[in-house]
Amino acid sequence: MSLAAWFTVSLVLFLVGLLTFTRVSPDIILSAGLTLLLVFGILSPEEAFSGFANPGVITVGILYIVVAGLQETGGVHWLSQRLLGKPKSLADAQLRLMAPVTLVSAFLNNTPVVAMLIPAVNDWARRHQLSVSKLMIPLSYAAILGGTCTLIGTSTNLVVNGLLVSRAGLPSLGMFSLAWVGLPTVLVGFGFILLAGRWLLPDNASKTRWLDNPKEYSVEMLVEAEGPLVGQTIEDAGLRQLPGMYLAEIDRKGQILPAVSPQETLKADDRLLFVGIVESVADLQKIRGITPATNQIFKLDGQRSDRMLIEAVVSGSCPLVGQSIREGNFRSFYNAVIIAVARNGERVRRKVGDIVLRPGDTLLLEAKASFVEQQRNSRDFFLVSGVANSTPPRYDKAFVAVAILGAMILTVIVGLLPILEAAMLAAGLMILTRCCTGTVARQSVDWRVLITIAAAFGIGEALEVTGAASALANSLIALAGTEPIAVLAVLYVVTALFSSLITNNAAAVLVFPIALSLAGDLDVNLMPFAIGIIMAASASFATPISYQTNLMVYGPGGYRFSDYLKIGLPLNLLTALVALLIIPRIWPF
Repeated sequence: MSLAAWFTVSLVLFLVGLLTFTRVSPDIILSAGLTLLLVFGILSPEEAFSGFANPGVITVGILYIVVAGLQETGGVHWLSQRLLGKPKSLADAQLRLMAPVTLVSAFLNNTPVVAMLIPAVNDWARRHQLSVSKLMIPLSYAAILGGTCTLIGTSTNLVVNGLLVSRAGLPSLGMFSLAWVGLPTVLVGFGFILLAGRWLLPDNASKTRWLDNPKEYSVEMLVEAEGPLVGQTIEDAGLRQLPGMYLAEIDRKGQILPAVSPQETLKADDRLLFVGIVESVADLQKIRGITPATNQIFKLDGQRSDRMLIEAVVSGSCPLVGQSIREGNFRSFYNAVIIAVARNGERVRRKVGDIVLRPGDTLLLEAKASFVEQQRNSRDFFLVSGVANSTPPRYDKAFVAVAILGAMILTVIVGLLPILEAAMLAAGLMILTRCCTGTVARQSVDWRVLITIAAAFGIGEALEVTGAASALANSLIALAGTEPIAVLAVLYVVTALFSSLITNNAAAVLVFPIALSLAGDLDVNLMPFAIGIIMAASASFATPISYQTNLMVYGPGGYRFSDYLKIGLPLNLLTALVALLIIPRIWPF
């Protein structure tokens, strides 16, 4: 190998070490590595930054905007409730998540599937008090496994199939040809994750002790007469398992129902008294069919979707101190509505309008975001801060957002548009129909994920252009000898290794010519080698940079690089064993 190739290999090993043993963000580590390759002249600017122009990277970025439209309209909550249901245990939750994801990913590009489900899984895990780190890697792995079952499951399958037709002159694979090896791989993968995931996946559950939080609010919510919750039980409506909050009582036309049973049926105009922390109050705001019991929120200017929750601590110089909220006409004075009041860690059990304000009271307000800037330096309040992700959803646009999502998926499935063009059109429609604003769209893009993926593309390009990848591949394959099954095993290992360091498609394209040459030299059928390359390149679990979906769940799951090695490496070995046992029997040498 050349000096440039040795430098590149050494740098890649150093970067992998940093990713494994430090907590430095992967976008910073990989960007630094890409910078060194550029500075030392190993990559040209065009090669170094080719990842930023890659359609796959751009597609991931645009899909964040599509997902933002779903979040802003409440579509994510609908997805988590309808698709995932109520799990009875961690294993049940993982199975409920992985089964539909695998099925959908067999026919649809798995990148949008994972992008759409990340916020839904976050919401679902929080509501059912599950550790999100026990679910995000299974989400990604299920999407990867699903892609191994059909010809259109991943772009890698199509790339290798194209090489079979164009370079080897063989007939195209059928839509379900890969299912012979893909379905057993899915079953083994499911079994391993369900059995070993409890121990091998990290538990990054929040250490917050919800009930010990000294600042609890008592919040009254009203069941809308024409809403979807009328006639549902407390449990079915999703009002029982709210983390950090519980339903204390129901006021039904003056009759108080304390110690509410989960099987109690909700009726129109029920007033529900919840007690809990501010994050859970924000969750309440997003449940369709209930609204804050105070009618003051409907007297504020503008739409509710333009407002947010804000916490403000009353100072001694506030002109409304000593007056009830109703007497002081708080809404007109500040153009904000008080939803709840917390006082010295005690619950203020009176109706909001009757509460007499005191210095030190913490108010939970609904107001426009501009309230924070207007009152931040006011003498009326000691502290003013917005509550993250507390904007009420625009449920009137929910059907529009879901329809746009469905149209995007349909156009890709039928081949009317490629995924990039379909995603761009869907994102544009989300903004044009006001499912999300331009500001929200810009803020929704996770630039760390995009930079990490793009930088990984650039580093993979360095392994190719310096000849390091080709030299390593030839050296490893030379160890296989002339036994076809041994050659297949080494080809599989080499492809899997390169998939963990460079892109899946690049790994497949790099190894395929070697497989073609070896098949000719050994005078054996090329097909088992080609299927092995497909499986090794597609079923890549061992590192976060080995597959785009692995990188996408890296941040939301709170993972470290080593977390993927713990569960992904054994899974890689298991799927390799399954593939090597089945492939020669279905596609003989």
